Amino acid sequence: MDIFGIKALLICALIFIPFENLFAERPQKIFRQGLAVDLIYVLFNSFIIKAAVVMMAASILGVAAILVPQSITQAVGGQPIWLQVAEIILITDAGVYWTHRAFHKIPALWKFHAVHHGIKELDWLGAFHSHPIDIIVTKAISLTPIFFLGFSEASIAVFSLIYFWHTMLVHSNMRITFGPLKWLIASPQFHRWHHANQREAYDKNFAGQLPFLDVMFGTYNATGNKVPEKYGVDDPVPSTYFGQIGYPLLPRGQLSNPAAPSTEADA
Repeated sequence: MDIFGIKALLICALIFIPFENLFAERPQKIFRQGLAVDLIYVLFNSFIIKAAVVMMAASILGVAAILVPQSITQAVGGQPIWLQVAEIILITDAGVYWTHRAFHKIPALWKFHAVHHGIKELDWLGAFHSHPIDIIVTKAISLTPIFFLGFSEASIAVFSLIYFWHTMLVHSNMRITFGPLKWLIASPQFHRWHHANQREAYDKNFAGQLPFLDVMFGTYNATGNKVPEKYGVDDPVPSTYFGQIGYPLLPRGQLSNPAAPSTEADA
């Protein structure tokens, strides 16, 4: 059993590396800064997150069996797979949007999320570069309604596959905008302007898959074809894996955080 997802990593590399070279948004080496740390995130996070989701699903399904009428779970799980997948994407991304926004607005949560924003050279591997607490909390909030309402295993599996590939795509170093569909489907252009360390990008583009959520709640950043000048944060995030894992847990004063609320931003 490939519990660390090494086979999936190799398949992804064979797909994304050539395409990032063909359609590169900005010049960037394959063996870029931070590559080794990102590979560690892929291996360790894969195992940790899988274990956390399995335990979370088992707990939620147990509670749902007691609290949710069987008629509801049967009705939800009996819908066509395509409709269930569409509903799952909408429900989970609403959860992702508000959780993501909270991680930016609440200083204690930002310490965890700053690890993800610390990426200075963005590509498909950036999808895995997140503190485990950040991912687990986000998945707990976004997936709880899905397990609770009784969506079928097949629809959850299809959604998981779509989410897996789409997350890597939006972090990739590819010049793709999706044209008129940019309001409906998150593109690399949309998400890189969430990672940009520039004033116009702060607290923008929180949605994971559905940009119209940002449009609805006033956090959409329409950038056209502009390319960010730089990525990363001004916070003193360590460069090593274990340094980053321990970074949010160390006692310190208020972080200097360009993406979190500040007196200047609120003025």
